[in-house]
Amino acid sequence: MSTNPDVVVLREGTEGLSMESYAETLRERLPEYTVALARTPKEERELVPQARVVTGITIDEDLLAEADRLELFACTFAGTDHVPMDALADHGVAVTNAGGIHAPGIAEQTIANMLVFARNLHEGWRRKENGEWRHFQSHEFTDSTVTVVGLGSIGQAVVQRLEGFEVETIGIRYTPEKGGPTDEVLGFDEDDVHEAFSRSDYVVLACPLNDLTRGLVDEDALATLPPEAVLVNAARGGIVDTDALVSALQYEGIRGAALDVTDPEPLPNDHELWDLENCLLTPHTGGHTPKHWDRLADIVANNLQELEASEGDLENAVYQPDRS
Repeated sequence: MSTNPDVVVLREGTEGLSMESYAETLRERLPEYTVALARTPKEERELVPQARVVTGITIDEDLLAEADRLELFACTFAGTDHVPMDALADHGVAVTNAGGIHAPGIAEQTIANMLVFARNLHEGWRRKENGEWRHFQSHEFTDSTVTVVGLGSIGQAVVQRLEGFEVETIGIRYTPEKGGPTDEVLGFDEDDVHEAFSRSDYVVLACPLNDLTRGLVDEDALATLPPEAVLVNAARGGIVDTDALVSALQYEGIRGAALDVTDPEPLPNDHELWDLENCLLTPHTGGHTPKHWDRLADIVANNLQELEASEGDLENAVYQPDRS
């Protein structure tokens, strides 16, 4: 076990990926530094107080009392609500997240889901399962209007991949006056949201879940969507009123939905969404790719260099103490 390691990787993994592979990827990025993997609670208790950087899902507050060398906690999740932010701030420890590393995979899956509905591929799969050689009507994605709610890293990645499909795009963001990569940019106020939804063939949810966005897609918003519209949720389940969505799907209020996230999550086995043919479901796997650790290791390695230089903002900083 390393003594005074520069970076300690905590033992709890994420998304079925090995923390050993994460540690090895960090070693490749940081050959001049010592990277240690804490495989047990005992090793975490021994290694964390010696580390300059700790990375993992979260960190035990009890370990911070003796972590005098600790300068950075690099969370392996995009969200940090579960991280003891106050305790880390009290100890002068910077916090970064994994925001953005999932964007390429989520964007690709989002495009795929829209194309499934455009070409009616799910009906083709259903007929294949039943051994039916019968033609069915497809649509074209070309000339559609796609509204992307949230123009952060995921929303931008979606819009980038929409280029070349000859679609109109509407972006919804907190600060519409800043513009954006879409053909049109609107805000989160109710009138703007309904204006965008009323003209949408596809709505992509790519925004954080917060007080403003919780229940954003409710019965009223779904009623504004055209009957041929498709909802794609690549964000968080709580942005959508699930009961209202089930009703809209059952009674052809909208054409369909593709959900990588749900509320509740995991979705219970007996939930009505499972039985709806016009609802595609994946178990929150949109961002899962083999490049997960590569992208995260790049961020951590870059930030360790920034700590050495003692200048500039850390990449993906959630909290950064004033060291002046």
